[in-house]
Amino acid sequence: MTIKTILVIGTFDTKDDELSFLSGVIQQQGGHVVTMDVSVLGDPSKPTNYSKHDVAEEGGSSIQKAIDSGDENHAMQIMAKGASLLTTRLFAQGEFDGMIVLGGTMGTDLALDVAAALPLGVPKYIVSTVAFSPLIPSERLAADTQMILWAGGLYGLNSICKASLSQAAGAVLGAARAVQRPDPDKPLIGMTSLGTSALKYVIPLIPALEARGFEVAVFHATGMGGRAFECLAAQGAFACVFDFCTQELGNHVNGSSLSAGADRLTGAGQNGTPQIVAPGCYDLVDVVGWQPLAEKWDSHMAHEHNRLLTSIVLQAEETKAVARAHSEQLKTAKGPVTLLLPEHGLGEWDREGADLHNPDGLAAFLNELETTLPPNVQTHRLACHINDSAFADKALEVIDGWCADGTIRI
Repeated sequence: MTIKTILVIGTFDTKDDELSFLSGVIQQQGGHVVTMDVSVLGDPSKPTNYSKHDVAEEGGSSIQKAIDSGDENHAMQIMAKGASLLTTRLFAQGEFDGMIVLGGTMGTDLALDVAAALPLGVPKYIVSTVAFSPLIPSERLAADTQMILWAGGLYGLNSICKASLSQAAGAVLGAARAVQRPDPDKPLIGMTSLGTSALKYVIPLIPALEARGFEVAVFHATGMGGRAFECLAAQGAFACVFDFCTQELGNHVNGSSLSAGADRLTGAGQNGTPQIVAPGCYDLVDVVGWQPLAEKWDSHMAHEHNRLLTSIVLQAEETKAVARAHSEQLKTAKGPVTLLLPEHGLGEWDREGADLHNPDGLAAFLNELETTLPPNVQTHRLACHINDSAFADKALEVIDGWCADGTIRI
């Protein structure tokens, strides 16, 4: 087995013992270690492979400037910029196979930037005192970031924090040994959806697209899934997107904490990736199921999906704001956009006779879209439901046309 190298990042002036322990476990398990110090004021007990001066200078600054700023937040942002750039360059040069960062809130803030600078498939672990905390917004998380709670280790080594650190060391080294990175030569389609109880188009579309030579990655559009989808779309990871569940945009408009961020429905357009879009489950706002519902939802239909998630059904006037948000996001696209609008419903629970059937909401939504959509969006209204075969057939017709005219190359 090829020996793997792990980049270990942290403030070696204050976390020297912990970082050295972490590095030692990686080495005991047969890995190599490269160290990067992101301290500002102090110095490590022994030199690291990349010093705090290397980090600051990589970002176009200096340690002295960080100190002179007189503000620890500003100083750590200098180090975050330098660490992100240096890490990116070192990975491009083949200097390491996986990365791990240790920190409290300051170190975690820096770690999130560094992780986001690395491509999908590079193991990236953050050992943090605030792992899984609401302090960390979804838009700061790279698509495959792993976080481990640094329990009981804020000041010094002990048996509790050693348990966390040793697991983290094994996890990042194991990931570097086991990871199978995406094949850059195989055209990839990014698709959004929910479970098949709500949206079923994945069933016919995946084998049909694979038969055409594509690989298909389906993202669960419940906040974090959409965040990962947008992140990869913005990086140009997809040959085309089938963004058929844009519910997260409605979540964002209505203040749900299950948002994928304000840039939902913009990543593919940012770099000109061809998009086929359908506003699946546009009228559902997901909220945290174990929390009391806000009073504003008292008069709304609701669906308790499970103990984690409840879906609120928007009323007709409220769907218009979601429609306008779709138009605003899509007008920024630099590449081709085709919007498919099934007239018989955009989620299984919205079929005629189903529990969440919402004909007034659908009519209001579609009419508002018609009046606000920008001219760069080609629209097809379809006399079918989003889960009918006619919808999948139309999506395949669109992509076949793009393949035929060279918009998409396989």
